Amino acid sequence: MTTSTTDLVSFLTQAREATNAVLGDWCDRIRDDLPEPVGEAVEYSLTAPGKRLRPALVLGVFRELGGHGDVSEIAAAVEVVHTYSLVHDDLPCMDDDELRRGRLTTHRRFGVAVAVDAGVAMVPLAARVLAAGCERLGLAAETMGEIGMELFRAAGASGMIGGQVLDLEAEGRPVSLDDLREIHRHKTGALITASAVIGAMAAGATAARIESVRAYGREIGVAFQIADDVLDATATSQELGKTAGKDARQHKATFATVLGTETAMEEAQDAVSRAMDHLGGGGIDSPLLGSLAKFVVDRRS
Repeated sequence: MTTSTTDLVSFLTQAREATNAVLGDWCDRIRDDLPEPVGEAVEYSLTAPGKRLRPALVLGVFRELGGHGDVSEIAAAVEVVHTYSLVHDDLPCMDDDELRRGRLTTHRRFGVAVAVDAGVAMVPLAARVLAAGCERLGLAAETMGEIGMELFRAAGASGMIGGQVLDLEAEGRPVSLDDLREIHRHKTGALITASAVIGAMAAGATAARIESVRAYGREIGVAFQIADDVLDATATSQELGKTAGKDARQHKATFATVLGTETAMEEAQDAVSRAMDHLGGGGIDSPLLGSLAKFVVDRRS
């Protein structure tokens, strides 16, 4: 059973608008804290249009696991970390991309040095936004610490940064399916998993339910990356809002090249099924979370 398409679109719209409102408010608040043009680059990056999938996972899990109150600031903190990773991922020394979310990447708009500084500035900003969100919900200091550890572990050497290193090392050489899974369990999956887990922690879920949500998030992370790889190979830059075909030009092994697009999408669907099995095993019956998992695979950008 899944949420209707109309209900899912409504939820995703509400999640995006709530996240955008928080990000806009924080951009106004920090304008005097950062030197220009770094402050402008931070605002440019954070206010770029995006799906806000990771905040939606925070919000969705929080709601479905019985959370009460406004968790949008915590969700926005996850998006700040995600945006910092995109700014640095696009740099010439990394993926060297010119287009992100339908417009010039931050380094193409402001220069490499400013983009590096803007990405670095977003890390403490994420901590500030997260702390404010936890205080807004009235969470205990211990819970706030656990949520912070979850978020920044996902962003660090055991998560996104470590995955990026593995990804760069893999360019131009044969990569097995197991290698790909290891790369993207860190680079892409860690923050997606953390988003779901943070929603559960903020809702005051039991340890058993948190672990069920963690397993759900891991599978969603796999499905997201597979869909991303297939879209890079089959969609246009206009559809994606970023440069299509980039993986092939950089000689990157992807799920699409290793498995073929059809088999890759079958694997993504299997990951979604496993994700729902993990929720069921934890006694979590949520049409919304099922629809979010399906959206990860069915999206066109």
